Amino acid sequence: MPTRSPRAVVVDDSRFMRELISDVLRDGGVTVVAEASDGHEAVAAVTRHRPDVVTMDVEMPRMNGIDAVERIMDEQPTPVLMLSAYTEDGADVTFEALDKGAVDFFAKPGGEVSMGVTRQKAQLVEKVKSVATADLSRRTRSRSRTAQTATPSGTAARTTETASYVDNPTLVIGSSTGGPGAVETVLSELPLAADFRVLVVQHMPDAFTGRFADRLDARSEYDVREATDGARIGGGEVLVANGGTNTLVSHYNRGRMRVKLTEDDFDKGVQPSVDVTMESVARKVDDPVVGVILTGMGGDGADGIEALSRAGAYTVAESEESAVIYGMPKRAVETGCIDSVEHLDDVAADVLEHVREGN
Repeated sequence: MPTRSPRAVVVDDSRFMRELISDVLRDGGVTVVAEASDGHEAVAAVTRHRPDVVTMDVEMPRMNGIDAVERIMDEQPTPVLMLSAYTEDGADVTFEALDKGAVDFFAKPGGEVSMGVTRQKAQLVEKVKSVATADLSRRTRSRSRTAQTATPSGTAARTTETASYVDNPTLVIGSSTGGPGAVETVLSELPLAADFRVLVVQHMPDAFTGRFADRLDARSEYDVREATDGARIGGGEVLVANGGTNTLVSHYNRGRMRVKLTEDDFDKGVQPSVDVTMESVARKVDDPVVGVILTGMGGDGADGIEALSRAGAYTVAESEESAVIYGMPKRAVETGCIDSVEHLDDVAADVLEHVREGN
């Protein structure tokens, strides 16, 4: 039975851009039910048409995209895809939109925007269709569950500081759509006492991964930075894979890790690739390893989880209950190589339990 075409509202203050984006989406099998020129019109259109997805520009008169996202999430929660400038400033406002409830973003390339959208129309359609499947109620249930535990962010991590952990553990986290907030949730609950070397692979372009690393650094006890070619990390440090390249572990010895960056996509079709990083960890790291797959569309990470499992690593997938997009975790579970399936709020605790001495 064919899947129903997702219904979209397109929001942009430029009439030309609205028509261009709408044409691209219609050509890709998305039904555009309304267009809006500012945030006020966007909120009204969402209330009236109840679409499956909204594409949202950022800078608009009367009400900008950030405020519109907040209103939509308060009044008629609907998956929103932000259309962001491919710049560091664009990254800042994009993360603000994600904080307000947007599911994901599409980074418009530099130069002539209309040409960029046309060149990347397949990617835009794929993003819109992916975001349209997001289950916002899972995010709401996760936040409600966290509040009910009455433990402020970081408290659970701090209570484990007196625990004893295995030497030189490595943690590899892979995620995509809906991932930035999920990665932040996990890292914010890891105590420095666990002494992880952490590699984070989040599907994200290179103009955004540096800002993402900065955000994680501010919200975690760990020292977080964007990966660079030849970078070294030890315990208590995190590298975020650089967008547009693949990050591989090139050397590992007694808890010290070195990475290299390559533009080779290894026929994975995505950069950075979770598979590529996890497979390199499986080859190089001979101390305890934990691999985690969080929310995201597609199957990236499944091959990596298999490689880690064969090498003796402990593997975790986020549960369908909490994943905004249960694509990557589902594919990982289907490999038969996942040791534990956990609600997002419990992932960090499960990881810590595995590396605690005596377990």
